[in-house]
Amino acid sequence: MSHSSNRKKGDKDPGKWKPSLQAYWCTCSRAWISVKAIYRLAANPTEVNALSEMLDTCNT
Repeated sequence: MSHSSNRKKGDKDPGKWKPSLQAYWCTCSRAWISVKAIYRLAANPTEVNALSEMLDTCNT
């Protein structure tokens, strides 16, 4: 991730920011969900919808 794109993302969740490269959505969403599960963190409805959309790009 470049410095510029990292600044744009900041601390936004997937409901407010997604990687511009759609080919990375699957990897990113799986990583995000994994962290949420490990730390038992909740997700708001906008975040859940965005993650669902991102997971739809996974091949498997």
